[in-house]
Amino acid sequence: MISEGMAEVLRSLRLSGVNGAAQASARALGAEGVALSVLVGPDRLAEPLWCHSQLSARFEELQFTLGEGPAPDAIRTGAPVLEPDLARVRPERWPALLPAARKMGVHGVCCFPLGIGAIRVGVLTMLCDRARPPDDQQYADATALAAALTMACMDGEHPDRRNNKTPGLHELHTSFLHRAAVHQATGMISVQLGVPMEIALLRLRAHAYSGDRPLGEVAQDVVARRLRFNDDKSGPHSPDGGKG
Repeated sequence: MISEGMAEVLRSLRLSGVNGAAQASARALGAEGVALSVLVGPDRLAEPLWCHSQLSARFEELQFTLGEGPAPDAIRTGAPVLEPDLARVRPERWPALLPAARKMGVHGVCCFPLGIGAIRVGVLTMLCDRARPPDDQQYADATALAAALTMACMDGEHPDRRNNKTPGLHELHTSFLHRAAVHQATGMISVQLGVPMEIALLRLRAHAYSGDRPLGEVAQDVVARRLRFNDDKSGPHSPDGGKG
């Protein structure tokens, strides 16, 4: 059974939709933070719809930049990834993410995929409270929340429901698509290097990681032509000498 606090969150979702539910969800789950991301674009990149608190937003950006972590694993497998104590995770599982997460102050993460069967629409990420590891009630609440968010997002894909008061996936694309530059930059790098889109995205992520910069920020430089990927030997360079 779900808790009274989560029952109230689910009632709010039915009445007002998924937007704005971050803080209430974190409070009901007793979590340090929560984040909801949906898969958008031809590359099916995880696009954040909301985060609470700032730590959650930073961790989402870290996973997106590195392309590894519990959320990407949950999306890929379609199964929850429950790691309430990152100190117990094998270093080789997420070699880049684990040290960065520790430095950031993230102690545990649980991710619940949004989807039905083989259909994936997103992921719910919960940052665990170091002083209070998740219990069965929190897992039950998070599972129920993920199921409700799945239905809200999938309902929005049907044109005959566009007048419904609950904002679905199609309505949220325009308002919350913060990472369009990544899609565009990936295409530009693919052309510049003559490589598939998947390889271009890896090159973009590698450059962001090596420079300790957010992926979206590096993508903006590519789109604005402040950064160009020439070839595998010389690597990226700034056509204007880095002066913008």
